[in-house]
Formats: sequence, C-alpha cells, structure tokens
Amino acid sequence: MLTIAYIGGGKSAHRYHMPFSLKNKNICIKTIFSPVQDNAWEKVPGVLYTENIDDIWNDDEIQLVVVCTPSAFHYEYGKMALEKGKNALVEKPFTNTSAEARELFALAKEKNLFIQCYQNRRFDSDFLTVQKVIESGVLGDILEVEMHYDYFRPEIPESITSFSKVNSYLYGHGCHTIDQALSYFGNPNSIRYDVRQLLGKGRMNDYFDLDLFYDSKKISIKSSYFRIKDRPSFIVTGKNGSFVKQTKDRQEEHLKVFHMPTNADFGIDLPEHYGVLTYMDDAGRYHEEKVISEVGDYGRIYAGVYEAIVNGKEKIVKDEETIRQIEILEEGINTIQE
Repeated sequence: MLTIAYIGGGKSAHRYHMPFSLKNKNICIKTIFSPVQDNAWEKVPGVLYTENIDDIWNDDEIQLVVVCTPSAFHYEYGKMALEKGKNALVEKPFTNTSAEARELFALAKEKNLFIQCYQNRRFDSDFLTVQKVIESGVLGDILEVEMHYDYFRPEIPESITSFSKVNSYLYGHGCHTIDQALSYFGNPNSIRYDVRQLLGKGRMNDYFDLDLFYDSKKISIKSSYFRIKDRPSFIVTGKNGSFVKQTKDRQEEHLKVFHMPTNADFGIDLPEHYGVLTYMDDAGRYHEEKVISEVGDYGRIYAGVYEAIVNGKEKIVKDEETIRQIEILEEGINTIQE
C-alpha cells in the first residue's frame, strides 16, 4: 500500500487527482493539508484535513506527498517534501524555471527519492487515439500534426491588466500539449514561437502558436482564449491521408459535473465524438471512416507512480522531458516584449 498526502485541498486535488487515487486499491490517502479549508468539496471519510503541515512531515507512514497548490508554490513544496524525506508528485507546470527543475531532480537523486510531474494529459483519449492511428500506418509518413487547446473565456484576459510570465496562458496550458508532443515525438530540432498578448502590450499572455520541427515533420501547438468555436483537437496529416479528431478528451467534462471514474461510462466518447480517418490505400482505393476512440484514464499516472515507488519501475514522465518542457515555456514566454 502506498500512503499519500496532499498539499492543497482545492479544485486541483479534489477534481483532477483524488478521483483517480481513491479508485486505486494500492493507494491510501491519509492527510490533506491546506491553510484555508475549502468547504466547496465534500470531505473524504477517514482522511485527516489539517491546517498544520507538520501533520504530514511528522508522519512516517506517509510515503508520497502530492503538491496541488498554485504553480508559484510547486518548487517550494516539492523541495520541502524531498528535504523531509518524502517522495513527491508535483502538478504542472512542475516549476517556474528549468534551473529549479534540475535542482529538484538532483536533490531527489541525492536522497534516493522519487519526484515526478503530474502529466495526466498523456492519457487523454484524443491523444491516445491519435497514437493508435499513426501507429496503424495507414496515413504513411507523418508530415504534420496540429494540436489545438482552445477556450472562449474572454473575461479572463479582460480582467487581468498586468503581465506575468508564470501566470501566463503558455505556462498554464502549454504545459499540457507541449508535454504530449515531447512524450510521443521527442525533442524537436528547432522551434518557432508566436506567443502573444491579444489585448495589447503589458497585458496577459492569452495566445500561443508553437511550431516544433522534426526533420520533415512539423508539430503545431496552438491555443487561444478567444475561440468561440473550437478548432479540432487534433489534425494529423500523412502522405496517404489525414485524421481529424474534433472533440477533446471527456474526462474533464465529466469531472466538472461530478460524474466520477467509478461510473462505467466515465470519459467514454460517444460515436459523435469519434474522429474521422481519410486515406488512400496501397491499391489506390479511397477510405473514409470513423475511428472508435481509445479510453483515456488519468489514473494511469497514479498507477505508474505506485510502480515506480513500490516496485522500482521506470518513471512514466522522464526528468529530461520535464526539464525540456520548462525550457520551452521559458523560451516562449521570453519572446514577449513586456
């Protein structure tokens, strides 16, 4: 049994973590620390809710600390956990700088402890389905992949009148899609950055468009706060055809209405959500068909963490992938003229 504690008792812990750790029979949640108790979330029976962080540090049964605070505190609490002899799982973005990330990984190695970023979006249904289509080979050599992560939430950038690197749209949402690209396609040869403040100089970063180049292949990562109609989640173009997945993974959609992973249909795409595969086969015949979506499961991160800590398996999210992702965030946000 892996006994864990959470630092942060708000939306991140209750919506994006605990539904999956609670479902795992090999994991036991013992303590949740938050300096301010958030009464919006139903308390888990048998779990200690505390405003004293020493209830975590002084408990020898707690093996893993999960950091679910605002991103400004990720490095601080991640380092504190390691210094207190605890393994750590840290929400994304892992740290504000690549130097901080390197420091945490070096400290974990020195103390023979585990630390990893919580990159749950590697197990989005749409991303897993794209991998299945690519690996089927029907598209031939892949030439271009477009990844979109759009919102229509103009009230957010409209309400923010100053610029912040670490609270930028690139840091807050690019950490999802950039990790997907790095995890599957590897480190690019070069990157073109288009990171903007659509409301003008000195305002919030609310748009980004990154082109990652891999020899003959280009991966485009695009996001905006001002898209009233979402672009397709993925468009994959190969020499023989294309695959278009219009809709995103539905796990977040279900979590927002408290439809939990314990439900058999949690996160499952319906036929209207399936992507469309169009290609020419080797005999020159045209095909167009829907592709049944793979099942997404953020719980796979927790299963991987358990295997790494308890059974010594390799980490799902490699240290170098996390460091490179933060380097890309730094490089991109530094192109903005404040």
